Amino acid sequence: MFAAVALALAAGGAWAQANDTLAKIKSSGSVTMGVRESSGALSYTLGDGKYVGYHVEICQKVLADIQKQLGLAKLDVKYQPVTSQNRIPLVQNGTVDIECGSTTNNVARQKDVSFAVTTFVEEVRMAVKANSGINAIKDLNGRNVATTTGTTSVQTLRKNERAAGMDFKEVYGKDHADSFLLLESGRADAFIMDGSLLAGLIAKSKNPADFKIAGEVLSVEPIAIMLRKDDPAFKKAVDDSIKAMMKSGEIAKLYDKWLMQPIPPANAKVGLAMSDNLKAALANPNDKPAEDYAKK
Repeated sequence: MFAAVALALAAGGAWAQANDTLAKIKSSGSVTMGVRESSGALSYTLGDGKYVGYHVEICQKVLADIQKQLGLAKLDVKYQPVTSQNRIPLVQNGTVDIECGSTTNNVARQKDVSFAVTTFVEEVRMAVKANSGINAIKDLNGRNVATTTGTTSVQTLRKNERAAGMDFKEVYGKDHADSFLLLESGRADAFIMDGSLLAGLIAKSKNPADFKIAGEVLSVEPIAIMLRKDDPAFKKAVDDSIKAMMKSGEIAKLYDKWLMQPIPPANAKVGLAMSDNLKAALANPNDKPAEDYAKK
């Protein structure tokens, strides 16, 4: 019995060590940030291994705070591109320590990973060609609707009561840029996705005036930095840093920088004013899942 208890304690210690991200960062002097190639103004690449965006900069500031907390003279931040399909497994298996993209916090995902306090609140919408005649969900009947593999956007559309009885074909892009290309090339009539991502992709397109965001808001979803599950010390460090930025007004400044001002590489404006839902999340920091927003 004592041997069994000792074995259980040892296993528990190994599990705790495996999930102690702060200890891992301190011992290695490095941390791996998960980033996206084309998640609108939240997280995207400029090429040559350079990643920028609202969530990327928030994470850079969080990691600078953690570096100070751990007393590290230097912290090597490695950038690991992730996709909608592999982002959760890469956080779970330790390849990525902190994922800074455009991931919705929902109940299903909370079974596998943890989320920091909400730093963005999305409204799921649809992008269409400006001359398409598509102005509402009802106009999608018989059309090709694009979304990105590994996301929840088409399921959100199908669950919407306004889509009841409608028949549309789903077409999938491997990432958000690929999904937008389906719309741009005419292979899709609409692209269902988070509003900020759509606005960012339109702003960076060759002819932004050719596109518009149309139709009803399909859902409201909290977007947050994703972390490994069962690592409360790391979550607290991340949350404390973000809450301090919320209190100081730094988050609001970063929002203005990335969502309201011209951004690289084309110096185009996304022009997405801060929503009331995000203002509320910044005033009262929380990690509520999307399902709680649906109850409103």
